[in-house]
Amino acid sequence: MQDLWLLKLDASAATADRLARWRRGCPALRAWQGVDDPWMYLYLPGDLPAGDKPIAAGADWTRLTCVQSLDGASAGQPAPYHYIVETDVLPEHEEDLQAWYAEEHLPGLAAVPGTVRAARYVDAQGSPRYYACYDLTSPGTLGCPPWLAVRGTAWSSRVRPAFRNTRRTMFRQA
Repeated sequence: MQDLWLLKLDASAATADRLARWRRGCPALRAWQGVDDPWMYLYLPGDLPAGDKPIAAGADWTRLTCVQSLDGASAGQPAPYHYIVETDVLPEHEEDLQAWYAEEHLPGLAAVPGTVRAARYVDAQGSPRYYACYDLTSPGTLGCPPWLAVRGTAWSSRVRPAFRNTRRTMFRQA
């Protein structure tokens, strides 16, 4: 499991030329462009000291701590799509959310054909606090029957109403 630094940018701030320069300066950088969204998410893996975060001076980097990471049913295949669910949860449902993700939801979605990797992260200092990230072979994975079956469980129906400040975004490699 590897922690990440996340930088959220308006896509207009990350022109192709600028992105190419950033990648030359930091080969570990992973960039994702929203499919139907103006945002670009940049990830840097590892434990970087606060003063060493490259790319954009004064940028608001977020530290994401990995709490669970699973190879998916399609591990080893290219994953040009990245689906993220960002959310907060009502405090009284925190324990249920953690158990649901760890025991049912993340393992279930990782087992769906088309899922290359599934991981959960926590932003200990900000909001949204929770990030569930899925590397996918195709955006169609989200609508396939096995994915929908995992999303449609009784436990999912019990936990999801406690979500607050939720954002779901499909990204493609930038």
